Amino acid sequence: MSVNKLRGNTQRTRTEEESVRPRFRLSLDWDSIFSSPKSTLAWGIFFLLSGIILEISFISYIVTGLADQSIVDTLGQESIRDAGRQTRNFLGVLGATFSHIFVYRWFGVGALLLPFVPILAGWKIAFGKELLPLTRATQEVIFYTLWVSLLMGYIVLMSNTENTMSFASGGFGYMVNVWLFDWLKWGSIIPIFFALFVFAVYFYDAKTLIENWQRKPEKEEETVVEEPEIFNNQVNSDIPEVEMEVEKQPVKEPEYVSVVNDTYDDDVIIPPFVAEPEKEEKQQNGVHVLEVLNKDEFVKPNVILSPVVAPGAAVATDLELELEVSSETILPKEVREVVDDEDVNASILREFGQYDPMLDLPSYQFPTYNLLSDVIDNQHEKVTQEELESNKTKIVETLGSYGINISKIKATIGPTVTLYEIIPEAGVRISKIKNLEGDIALSLAALGIRIIAPMPGRGTIGIEVPNKNRETVFIRSVLMNERFQKSTYDLPIVLGKTISNEIHIADLAKMPHLLMAGATGQGKSVGLNVILASLIYKKHPAELKFVLVDPKKVELTLFNKLERHFLAKLPNADEAIITDTKKVIFTLNSLCIEMDSRYDLLKEASVRNLKEYNTKFAQRRLSPEKGHKFLPYIVLVIDELADLMMTAGKEVETPIARLAQLARAVGIHLVVATQRPSVKVITGLIKANFPARLSFRVTSSIDSRTILDMGGAEQLVGQGDMLLAINSEVIRLQCPFIDTREIEDVCEFIGGQRGYDEAYALPEYEGDESSESRSEVNTDDFDQLLPEAARLIITHQQGSTSLIQRKMKLGYNRAGRIMDQLELIGVVGPFTGSKARDVMFHDLSQLDDHMRSMGISG
Repeated sequence: MSVNKLRGNTQRTRTEEESVRPRFRLSLDWDSIFSSPKSTLAWGIFFLLSGIILEISFISYIVTGLADQSIVDTLGQESIRDAGRQTRNFLGVLGATFSHIFVYRWFGVGALLLPFVPILAGWKIAFGKELLPLTRATQEVIFYTLWVSLLMGYIVLMSNTENTMSFASGGFGYMVNVWLFDWLKWGSIIPIFFALFVFAVYFYDAKTLIENWQRKPEKEEETVVEEPEIFNNQVNSDIPEVEMEVEKQPVKEPEYVSVVNDTYDDDVIIPPFVAEPEKEEKQQNGVHVLEVLNKDEFVKPNVILSPVVAPGAAVATDLELELEVSSETILPKEVREVVDDEDVNASILREFGQYDPMLDLPSYQFPTYNLLSDVIDNQHEKVTQEELESNKTKIVETLGSYGINISKIKATIGPTVTLYEIIPEAGVRISKIKNLEGDIALSLAALGIRIIAPMPGRGTIGIEVPNKNRETVFIRSVLMNERFQKSTYDLPIVLGKTISNEIHIADLAKMPHLLMAGATGQGKSVGLNVILASLIYKKHPAELKFVLVDPKKVELTLFNKLERHFLAKLPNADEAIITDTKKVIFTLNSLCIEMDSRYDLLKEASVRNLKEYNTKFAQRRLSPEKGHKFLPYIVLVIDELADLMMTAGKEVETPIARLAQLARAVGIHLVVATQRPSVKVITGLIKANFPARLSFRVTSSIDSRTILDMGGAEQLVGQGDMLLAINSEVIRLQCPFIDTREIEDVCEFIGGQRGYDEAYALPEYEGDESSESRSEVNTDDFDQLLPEAARLIITHQQGSTSLIQRKMKLGYNRAGRIMDQLELIGVVGPFTGSKARDVMFHDLSQLDDHMRSMGISG
């Protein structure tokens, strides 16, 4: 076989193989690239990310552009790696280069609009939806990019800031303005705004918009379109979203007509008129009626059409095309009821506006600041420079005598004390300075030295030294402060001035309860009056109510004149200020009932707190016919908790703890004060639910730890000097001073105005039957050892029958009868199984008072 023949066979074999084997060619099929779902998503994300990257680089250039400009200009002279390390643009050298071209050389800040084009295009390609019409948006972006560049060029040129603000206009805007300035000087702004006007007129077609707006009421009144050009396959343009397709055939009878409604997915085919009498009857009326329905929609448009006849056919009557669009919506019954309620509420809101509870007392005037004493502070300097230098020298010398060297010391003068912040040298232990508190007080001959080691968040050690000349903070100065005037807190209260002489304002609604303590005469009652005055000066009577409990009967009686404005009380109560212990118990339980009823209202309204509920009610989205009403804040103020705990014990502790746990969300807040912060008064159950605690001067560090969980309150100097512990932070404050006469003037000013018919009524509370039966107990049947057994139970704080049996050497039966009698008179609680009974009293004096009230002696 010859070589050529072999080559020919081999060539044919290869040709056959190539015809069978698939061919791999590199070709770009643009239709498949943009039609395939995968490639469409990929290209869309590419354009989307490109636009975002450009936008980020442009924004970064505006901040760091001047620093990157020299790097971009010398880009070819050094390596990319070195340039990338020096570039400050968020997207490195590439971002700096693109930004330099588009922002600096071309369009300035107007270039920030350009990335929106690839972003919109990418979104449309990737997800098949347009955020904005792409073509129209592109035209707008191009124009506004150029126009913003021109405007910024004018501003830069006129302000002579070419050296610092040239990036704002870009090269295009600046050069065009230089050319315009040569012709028009400052008047070059006129063609810039004229270009904007022309673009708005032609692009947004302002004339057509105005004409359409003027014709809109007339078009809404027209429901019949006369003489539509059906034979030319055209429909009047005033008919919205309906297309008519008519098939022309030489027939004598009406035909099928296909109606394409853009609102629906399916075409609707009109059936032929099936009965001749029906046809004649409808022709006499001049029209044929057809209802077009779509099973997927609730809206039923009624379309009335004329029959289609062949050209030249005789028509008995002139036919008209009439379009009716019904907006009737068929909804389930439950949904219809909700929609009806919302429609009614919306119509009421449009007619009357939002509900304003203050309109119940439209003539109410807030108390003026002229009612408060305008006392000028002491004219002499509070803390002299000599006093500061003397204290600094004594502190440094005292610490130096113990081998503690100070590297820096700073003084902050407050109204009551001066804070000296020291920074010891390295290697000094903080505890060593803390232990020298007494020695520093001795050297300064001052009372109430307090060392804060370390100062939170400062890295220093604070030494608080009382001032020789104390400053009195008056209530008028703090209430007239701008911070208090512009406060947006729900329940703003002024607590005093800090060491840095700043007004400290707190929101009682966020505290949400405040526990106060302090020895007699240290400013506790004045602090309560300041809190009440703060709320009265900021809140309307419709927004706030007080429940005032005053066991001492003299501290809060001045507020009695506010009964028809700010006070709340039980129904049929004689006085709004509660002084009787039994009425206190009823009031606390009544507040618990009020709390539960408010929670029911919040549940029905589907809201989480009182503020949301009142907002919804003010918008008239809650119907009063269903029991809803505007709910004011309620602040319970107890002036002396120790007396209540002594006389009532658990009957007071339980409702107070329950209110403290749950009442915050429904707008009930507690301010409780006591002069004896012992563990028997401030029990663990109460203390755990009062995160905000305020302490005036107390007698011992144990009391300070009881109220604040830390010492320091015993070191205060009295007369309004106090510590506020809130959110794990302790702040030293000087409480403002408000005089009795000022309180009287404020209360008389408010009480002399028109108020509500009566005080805000709390829910009625009925006492337990057991408490009523105790007053009818026959003491003659009691065991003679009952008083001794009662003292034994109180001493051991254990309500156990076996305790009486062992200690008093009695039989079980007699001990059991004595325990039942103790339950009957309220010394112990009911039987609880294997556990000991609850003891209702904490000390013997409390028990003796109760026994005398029951007529039991011994």
